[in-house]
Amino acid sequence: MLIAPSMLAADFLHLSKDVETVNACADIIHLDIMDGTFVPNISFGFPVVEAIAKIARKPMDVHLMIVHPEKYVERFAKAGASMISFHYEAALEESDAVIDLIHSFNIKAGIVINPDCPVEKIFPYLGKVDYVLLMSVFAGFGGQKFIETTYDRVKAVKKELKRIGSKALIEVDGGVSPQNAGKLAKAGVDILVAGSAVFKAEDPAAVVAALRG
Repeated sequence: MLIAPSMLAADFLHLSKDVETVNACADIIHLDIMDGTFVPNISFGFPVVEAIAKIARKPMDVHLMIVHPEKYVERFAKAGASMISFHYEAALEESDAVIDLIHSFNIKAGIVINPDCPVEKIFPYLGKVDYVLLMSVFAGFGGQKFIETTYDRVKAVKKELKRIGSKALIEVDGGVSPQNAGKLAKAGVDILVAGSAVFKAEDPAAVVAALRG
């Protein structure tokens, strides 16, 4: 199980400390990019990602919660991203082109859907992407309650991946904690994104170990 702490929940006054925490005990640095249009919130952009890249020793996973993701792929690639995912709902019939664009920068490509989007919508792309990000809350805000139907959604995607022989990983983001990590792993999740559970804890390393365990 790979653990990807979300920097959205980090202490922005002491961001380097939290990045070093991820470097020391986790596997991936998850970066939520929000534009205030696709989702009703704004997070951070290129300057913060570039600053994190200077000290990151783990891959940076950029999750684009934005309209027109194709406009920004190159800049995030140049900023240091190792993985870029975009929302199917923001690209729709252009999803193939966005996946190809991400791959053109030798970066892993992921496709994301919100909890109200049927998983079958992304089945046509499972043979092309490197990972699938299933939101277990609605994109846009941290600290939401985990949506229980996520388990069945994970199982459905896992079944389809096996059917087509794809090695794409499944990532889940939203309300992830040590209490549901085991059940998510059993359902077929490969990467757990956790923000508040890690960075709001007294001992973030212990929480990462619990998620992994």
